[in-house]
Amino acid sequence: MLETAHAMWAADRASAMLGMEAVEVAPGRGTVSMVVRPDMVNGHDLCHGGVIASLADSAFALACNSHGPVAVAAGFTIDFLRPGRLGQTLYAEAREVSLRGRSGLYDVTVRADDPETGEVIAEFRGRSRSRSLPDRGEPRA
Repeated sequence: MLETAHAMWAADRASAMLGMEAVEVAPGRGTVSMVVRPDMVNGHDLCHGGVIASLADSAFALACNSHGPVAVAAGFTIDFLRPGRLGQTLYAEAREVSLRGRSGLYDVTVRADDPETGEVIAEFRGRSRSRSLPDRGEPRA
C-alpha cells in the first residue's frame, strides 16, 4: 500500500529541488526533513514561510498517499509559531487524524533541529481527497 507514496515521492521534483528527504513513510504517517539554505531565506534573513509550508505539504502528501489510492490536497492552513533559521534542519511530521471515504484530515508539526524534541516552528492542518477508493469491498473508516 505504501507504493503510491513511494512512487509519488520519487517523481516529486519540487521537493527534490528544495533538498527535502523522506525520513519515514508508514500508513497514515510521513516525515520529511530539509536544511534551510541561503536561497530559502526572506528579507528578514528568516526561512520563507512558503518554504516551510512546502515542507509541511510534502510530509502531508506522503501520509495521505500511504494507503494506496492517489490522494491530493483539498486545502490546508498553517500557523507559524517561530521562525526557521539559516542552517537549521527542519522536520515535518504528518499524522492522520481522520480518514472517511475519500476524505482525509492530517496534522503536521514542523520542528527545528530534532524531529521529536526540537522547537516547534509551525503547525499545519491538511485536507485530502483521494481520487478513488481501493477495491476492498468496504469503505475506509
